[in-house]
Amino acid sequence: MTESVTNWAGNITYAAKELHRPHTADDLRALVADASRVRVLGSGHSFNEIADAGEDGVLVSLAAIPPLIEVDAEARTVRVGGGVRYAELAREVHRPGLALANMASLPHISVAGSVATGTHGSGVGNGPLASSVRAVELVTADGSVLTLERGDERFGGAVTALGALGVVTALTLDLEPAYEVEQRVFTELPLDVLDAATFEAVMSAAYSVSLFTDWREPGFRQVWVKHRADRPRTDFPWAAPATEKMHPVPGMPGVNCTEQFGAPGPWHERLPHFRAEFTPSSGAELQSEYLLPRETAVDALRALDGVRETVAPVLQTCEVRTVAADDQWMSPSYGRDTVALHFTWIEDTATVLPVVRRVEEALAPFAPRPHWGKVFTTPPADLHARYPRLHDFRALVHELDPEGVFGNAFVRGVLGD
Repeated sequence: MTESVTNWAGNITYAAKELHRPHTADDLRALVADASRVRVLGSGHSFNEIADAGEDGVLVSLAAIPPLIEVDAEARTVRVGGGVRYAELAREVHRPGLALANMASLPHISVAGSVATGTHGSGVGNGPLASSVRAVELVTADGSVLTLERGDERFGGAVTALGALGVVTALTLDLEPAYEVEQRVFTELPLDVLDAATFEAVMSAAYSVSLFTDWREPGFRQVWVKHRADRPRTDFPWAAPATEKMHPVPGMPGVNCTEQFGAPGPWHERLPHFRAEFTPSSGAELQSEYLLPRETAVDALRALDGVRETVAPVLQTCEVRTVAADDQWMSPSYGRDTVALHFTWIEDTATVLPVVRRVEEALAPFAPRPHWGKVFTTPPADLHARYPRLHDFRALVHELDPEGVFGNAFVRGVLGD
């Protein structure tokens, strides 16, 4: 490649021979039709090689195509282009008094890349971000355009699709009336108070709840509670209110984060943890995440506590969230209400990987599904056992991309091809 291209974290340098930035939809279709191997580079917030086309392929960025955000206020939908990020989308959706049901902790990430990898926010009633998608528009391997809508028998494989079906040029998302959110942070929630019933009560105490720990001691250093102002409030008696503005990563400035102390604000300025105008998280990091059946949450947390002396030295923070079940075949939340265990590691791959393997060993009894865009070492055989619709997804990939134009080593490993 004439220019060296890395992911956001800098731990992956893409091997693809070319990076293309088409300026129009026609340019994109022509590029895809002529290529033997294509992968799309979104906002670069994946921490593995899911986006790399390999030495024989080309990377495509949609950043030069004019951003598309078409709000239909009457239908309560928005059609959004493949290169648009959540921060841009949220501002435009909010103008006519509408909202997304949920957002991830980072507003900096692309909508298409997020739903393709199973990214999510938090909340016992909130599904992954892909749950709001009602239609996906793809440029397929021959350069033609295909639209798959909710209700199509193939739709379950079309959104959280790992980039394996084509280039996502647009998505149509469900919207709802705008709402305000009040965010509060609490400190020091002991692990030993969490039995199954208490964990469920804690995580159900607001629209969105996140627990944070550095695993240096048992329990959680912070609890982020996001309450929708249009719904009844529940008390939070399990931990003390924070007295200063907090950041999930110890030592990082609280000013980088969204408003706290219960100050009400628009949904898109409270649901993410980080403000769009600041570098999210710590900026120098690697990430892993594992999604498990929610009923195993307390046992899984105790298993992590059993290896915290291994985990803590390379950990910046660990976040615990809940995600409602969804019906995307390759979603880590497919078919089961989920607890998500997220790890923000130090920026040192060689040191982190052995710890990742130790975490995977500790969580193995709970059938964890790794986030598709994070660092993991889960063997393909284990992945296959944990995705009951993987054979249907493989068949859909072979139907829409029989020559494997959108495949790469990562996708072939997942499919078993």
